[in-house]
Amino acid sequence: MKILIINGPNLNLLGYRDTSIYGELTLDDINKSIIKEFPEIEFEFFHSNIEGMIIEKLQNAQGIDGLIINPGGYSHTSVAIKDALELIKIPKIEVHLSNLSKRESYRQNLLTASSCDGYISGLKHYGYIVAVYAIIKLIQNKNNLN
Repeated sequence: MKILIINGPNLNLLGYRDTSIYGELTLDDINKSIIKEFPEIEFEFFHSNIEGMIIEKLQNAQGIDGLIINPGGYSHTSVAIKDALELIKIPKIEVHLSNLSKRESYRQNLLTASSCDGYISGLKHYGYIVAVYAIIKLIQNKNNLN
């Protein structure tokens, strides 16, 4: 099983950026914790601050069984990432470190999440772990139906 994890803008600043909201772990720390929790799964990690590069990665994603994406601020603004997500016919989960329901009103609209099977918000780095469990279950369910 192979899962692609895409992280968007400013997530390269984790561990330094408002740790009370985003947690103290760096993006590399989060990736290592995912690998440690799921050693039997192959992960591909991708980060970009550039919308077009995220879209390119989505469009060229091949040989993956599931997708976890944290589009950062693009989740509220990017119709282009939303459209690219719709083209991918595998289980997809959107993750947000902060609890968006407690944040500014402009963060309440999640364009990209509507193109995913679900989204997780507010669990800091544990959201990625929960997302992997959900992806595994979605893949198993899909395989049982075929």
